[in-house]
Amino acid sequence: MEYQFEKLKAWQESRKLVAAVYQLIKKFPHEERYALCDQLRRAAISVPSNIAEGNGRMAVKEQIHFLEIAYGSVMEIYCQLQIALDLNYISEEDFNQIKPIINNTSKLISGLRSSKLAQTPH
Repeated sequence: MEYQFEKLKAWQESRKLVAAVYQLIKKFPHEERYALCDQLRRAAISVPSNIAEGNGRMAVKEQIHFLEIAYGSVMEIYCQLQIALDLNYISEEDFNQIKPIINNTSKLISGLRSSKLAQTPH
């Protein structure tokens, strides 16, 4: 059985983002394992989880709400990785490799949100 959310490109791309974040976290110093790493893990997991949960909601307003949470988590990941770059936990190359995944995920979520907004009565 395949759930409807599994067909969404935004959800599929967000899973790539989770994997990329988890790979980058391995480069962080040990003292960050329970600080910035935990925050990044939570934000990363939040993205596909909220896309899936929102897709399971019947009300379009609720679907949009969960997409907005997912988008916010993508922005949180971006910000936290910029901080990791500033602290030299990751390299510029690392950041530039994950940035397209972040950009693509955020665009797909935005597009999905726009399509949901078009379904709401004005």
